[in-house]
Amino acid sequence: MRNDRMWMFPLAAGVLVCTVVIGGGKDLWKAWKYEGQKAIREYTQKMYMPGLVYLKEEPDLDVGAWLKEKALAWLPLVEYVSAKESLESQVEDEETIAKILESQANDENVVDENGNLVGENKTADVPVSISPQGQSPIDMSIEKLRDFDYLLSNFYTVDSSTMIGPEQLNADDLLSRSMKIDDTTGGPKILIFHTHSQEEFADSIPGDPSTSIVGIGEYLTTLLNQKGIETIHDTGVYDIINGQMDRNNAYEYAEAGVRPILEANPSIEVAIDLHRDGVGEGTHLVTEVNGKQTAKIMYFNGLSRTRTNGDIDYLYNPYIQDNLAFSLQMELTSESMFPGFARRIYLRGYRYNLHLLPKSLLIEAGAQTNTVEEMKNAMEVLSEVLYQVIKS
Repeated sequence: MRNDRMWMFPLAAGVLVCTVVIGGGKDLWKAWKYEGQKAIREYTQKMYMPGLVYLKEEPDLDVGAWLKEKALAWLPLVEYVSAKESLESQVEDEETIAKILESQANDENVVDENGNLVGENKTADVPVSISPQGQSPIDMSIEKLRDFDYLLSNFYTVDSSTMIGPEQLNADDLLSRSMKIDDTTGGPKILIFHTHSQEEFADSIPGDPSTSIVGIGEYLTTLLNQKGIETIHDTGVYDIINGQMDRNNAYEYAEAGVRPILEANPSIEVAIDLHRDGVGEGTHLVTEVNGKQTAKIMYFNGLSRTRTNGDIDYLYNPYIQDNLAFSLQMELTSESMFPGFARRIYLRGYRYNLHLLPKSLLIEAGAQTNTVEEMKNAMEVLSEVLYQVIKS
């Protein structure tokens, strides 16, 4: 192995040899022999035994830093490659962030790789007339729900981009978290908003927000207020930029619009981002509830974790377990009261502004193939479920 100082050995030897030849004396020969041995010993120690000279040479330098500096001096290519990899990693991270945020903003069509609808429960394809007892064909006893595989296979669909384990889907933990609102304080308790305000239905009237998802949110707001749960409806538009549909940053814009509302109304405990799903034109998400054609709904959770990138630090959510508790309690109550109304909870890798409050919900209500009437019927059922979970 060589380093940048190896050229000094022949130079020093040459100088000493010339001195001996020219001066010719025994004393000079002894000096050459002594100094030559000393130089060789010092350079050998520096190259192969750096620890022997560390304290004498640089006593104030950290050992690890000193060794790294010497190693990089011996292998300058390592330093170059490390710097290059650091730069490439930074660029790659920025690109990854952009792709993840874009994926988060454009995932309305919840279908699998074969184009088949996901998030259906066991009774999803069979219209259900609800009896007064509202008995569900699915066993929801705590003994069954404690079985992770049973809970996952009967009540969840996990997107291939993410993952979840029994430590997160722990029925005892999720069902023990109270989702009840505090009735001892005044002020609004629920905020409803729409990250994607332009979503419409089969018979929506173009340009009439009352027939879009915004109108459906307004109807849900009215129903909840009638039930004595003070509710605010944010009709802000977050997916139109310069007059054009643009969802790439809709979740970021929605957060910027919603946070001031939450700050101005600290009594709000529940945030609901109400969407409608996007499905194939031949798919009709409908069931029958008390004789009414009713759009199905789906609760949607983000885990801030993908298989590719692991935990997504810049999409951190301290309330993931509370979010999971809220959606599971809503799911089980829906299935208990109105079997077939709720599709399986959908788990995906991103965040979707569910970090705004512990009791945050993202709800996919119906789809573009449902009618406005079917959607309003769904809001009547949803308001009953919400009341049961957060109020009664």
